[in-house]
Formats: sequence, C-alpha cells, structure tokens
Amino acid sequence: MGQDMKKIRIGIVGAGNIAQSAHLPAYRTLQDRAEIVAIADLNRPRAQDAADKFGIPAAFGSVEEMLANSALDMVDICVWNGSHAPVAIAAAQAGKAILCEKPMADCLEHALQMEREVKKAGVPFMMAMVSRFGGEQQLLHDMIEAGELGDIYYAKTAYIRRRGTPLGWFTDTKKSGGGPVIDIGVHCIDRTWYLMGKPKPVRVSASVSRRIGNYQTKGVSRWIALDRDVTAFDTEDSAAAIIHFENGASMLVEASWAINAKPDAYTQICGTKAGATLDPLVIYGENEQGYLTDNQPTVAKYNGFEAELAHLIDCLQTGKPPLAPIEDGITVQRMLQGIYDSASLGREVCLD
Repeated sequence: MGQDMKKIRIGIVGAGNIAQSAHLPAYRTLQDRAEIVAIADLNRPRAQDAADKFGIPAAFGSVEEMLANSALDMVDICVWNGSHAPVAIAAAQAGKAILCEKPMADCLEHALQMEREVKKAGVPFMMAMVSRFGGEQQLLHDMIEAGELGDIYYAKTAYIRRRGTPLGWFTDTKKSGGGPVIDIGVHCIDRTWYLMGKPKPVRVSASVSRRIGNYQTKGVSRWIALDRDVTAFDTEDSAAAIIHFENGASMLVEASWAINAKPDAYTQICGTKAGATLDPLVIYGENEQGYLTDNQPTVAKYNGFEAELAHLIDCLQTGKPPLAPIEDGITVQRMLQGIYDSASLGREVCLD
C-alpha cells in the first residue's frame, strides 16, 4: 500500500452468519488496506463475541451507538433485509461510505428511500453482489463486452434447492421481504442481468408457491441464522418468472428453497454468435469451418467475497466507481418487486 493510501476504517452492522462466515474472514486478507474498528448488533453479547473472535476493538448494541462512538470511514451492512434501509440511512446521514449485502432492501419503497438519502449525503455506496466477482463470471463478462457472443437476446438462470429452507428470520416476511426469490434468486437475477449488459427491465410475469417449504425432512443441511427463535413461515418456497427487457431480450428465472426436483444452480446466456453457461464456464460456438464447438476456458479460482471487498477498498482509496453501484441495486430490486407483484396479481406487470 502506498504511503498516501490510508487504511479504510470499517464498522460492521450485524454479527450474524454472513458477517462471521464471509465478510469478516475476507477482511483478514486485507489487513494492510482496511481495519475493522467496531461491530454492532441488536444482540450486544453476540457483537461482543464476534469482536473477541475476530479481534475487533469495540462492540455496540446499535448502529447509532457505533456511529456516535467510533471513527469510521465505511459501514458494512450485514443485517436482515428489513433493516437494510434504516441502517444505510443512518450511515449515510453520518457521512459514511456504505457496503450493503444483497438484496438492497426488503421492498422497492425502502430501497428508493435508501437511494434518496445516499445521494443526498453524497457518500460512496456499493451493493455486495458477490456473484459478479467470480473468475468465470468476469471472464465471460469481458468476452460479452468484446462482442464474442454477439447480441445477447435470451438467458435463463436458476438456483434450485430440493430441501434447503434456511432457519431463522429468512422465512418471516416482515424481516426478509420474501423467500427464495429475494434470498437466492437475487444472485441469479443480478449476475445474469449484469452479463446481459444491464438492459432496462420493462415487464415481468411470475408465479410463486408455498407448498412444502416447512418440511420435516431428515438428513438435510440448512443455512441457519443465529436468531433461531423465529417460527413464522409466510414466504414462498419456490418461484418462476420471465423478465422482459427494453432491448427485446428476456430472462427466465427459477428459485426454490424446497421443491421435488433435482438440485441445480446455473446461468445460461444466448447470443447471436455464441452462447455460454456458468458453473463451469463453457462457450458454445461455431468455428470457421462451420462445426459446432464447446470450449471450456481455464479460469483461476478465488474467493468472491475477498475479491468483492478488495474491489470496494480500492474504489474508496482511489475514487474509482464501484462494480455494483446503488443504481444497480435499485434495478434489481425493481425486478424482485415485479416478481412478487405479478405473482400476487396473477398477471404480467409493467415496471416503471
């Protein structure tokens, strides 16, 4: 790190699983460029436990207490979806840069409130869209940008869990805003939309179900929130949607926590010159002799969270724009909202 590059001082809000299993370990690889100076959680003992575990100097019981008593450059938001907006607004009003875990908020209205306050304060903001930062993802994005796949006119993407309903706040709409659409479908939608060149979404048609998500199946693993006393289950457990874009392209999306189908996770991109799938990356094309080809590039593997956080720190230190700006968070939230609105109304909806 150059002598003129000061360390970015970070406060974490939320001491749950995403903070302790992903963000905090990733920050350890950036100790020459960033330092965690505080962590806050409504469960103050949990914040203190995380502070002790990760060597964080201060622990607090609220974001307000942390902002008032810590010298911070940036706030990293790792709380449940329904708290993203109030935490982000408090951080923006305090003049702090912001990293916000996906999705941007529990609903479009709250996301728009965040956007207004962030832009009013003029603080840097990045969405933690970690799926944009994989090696295969970035290589495919570069190939598409270079025109190697031609015009992208169709994509389909899915995250299918056969039995994978998370425990805790995820199944409580008041805290989460929804089920697999807003939890894991957001990854599918964001990375696919990003690869498609971020066209403007204009229409959505969707259906959601809540049939078997509150299962008692034995021998299956789950993502578990540290707040395990939540008993509400009022979200969907599976969903399907088609999103249409202004440029004529479309995206088919499936997301489920629980469905009697083979587990799967994929993104497929179709262009006029070639197509591609991710996980693993395969390019489906045609050579100069007119024969079909399937090529699998060799791509270095690296941790997406580490790459995401390193990118943000670089942006804060150099002034470069982030890869996932607030405007992208709003557009993805519009698509999520459109899925829920379409399913609720039982018809296709137009997006403003």
